[in-house]
Amino acid sequence: MMDIEYARTFLKVVDSGSFVGAAGALHLTQAAVSRRIRALERHLGCTLFTRNKAGAVLTPAGRRFQRHATTLVQTLERARHEVGVARTFTDTLAIGGRFGLWDGLMMHWLGAFAARHPTVQLYTQIGFEEGLMHELIDGRLDLGVMYTPQSRPGLVVERLFEEELVLVTSRIGPASTPRPDDYVHVDWGPEFRSALTVSSPELSSPQLTVGIGWLGLQYLLERPGAAYFPRRMVDGLVGAGRLQRLPGAPTFGLPAYVVYAGADGNPLLRSAVALLHDMAGQAGVA
Repeated sequence: MMDIEYARTFLKVVDSGSFVGAAGALHLTQAAVSRRIRALERHLGCTLFTRNKAGAVLTPAGRRFQRHATTLVQTLERARHEVGVARTFTDTLAIGGRFGLWDGLMMHWLGAFAARHPTVQLYTQIGFEEGLMHELIDGRLDLGVMYTPQSRPGLVVERLFEEELVLVTSRIGPASTPRPDDYVHVDWGPEFRSALTVSSPELSSPQLTVGIGWLGLQYLLERPGAAYFPRRMVDGLVGAGRLQRLPGAPTFGLPAYVVYAGADGNPLLRSAVALLHDMAGQAGVA
């Protein structure tokens, strides 16, 4: 009988591209990872990886097994969630998302979903794309909402809506272009950084870069500066006179996606995804 940890280890090697990377992610030695993969290959009767100096590359057999490994791990995690449900609940759902997406859309969705499914136990968390994707692959999350997902076997990626990133400043007064020493770069992903560098090269090397939109916004509300944020996050602050849009500044699109394991056999997950799409449409951001 195959140890499920072998499948987890296999997926970590695939995700990291090397035995060394998988060892670090799993807090194991490289030798332990190698032993698990060798045992898995013996069990399956095939070679899963081609080892070279650059790392580990899937063989054709490894690519075929990847889908099955993902299903094995996700099924086990789903079973663990369902078996562990308290008697007062009938099911569980684990959801993760970027901080900026919880602000507004996902918080409204959470309340609506809980009201629609009062007997479902909900687990929620905040994370970045890499961590959210790992947990979706491992089956610890049922659903994730993020900006830059990666395509993985066994996971469905659907476009949910598109943010409009706008440049705002806390220097209230005559509109002007932001000073490079005032600009705070919020990390909305590599596509945004590349587009900004092309359109506004003077902002490409800021003194301050923050990884969370909320942190950048709090920084601007306490001191003069300028930064890009989703329009839905700052419209209220602009209307209240605490921030000011910079006319003429380029705007950028930032697609958001919902990622989940195939929902064909899971009506609860289908309901969750459908409600997200509905609420995105009602908010006018679809």
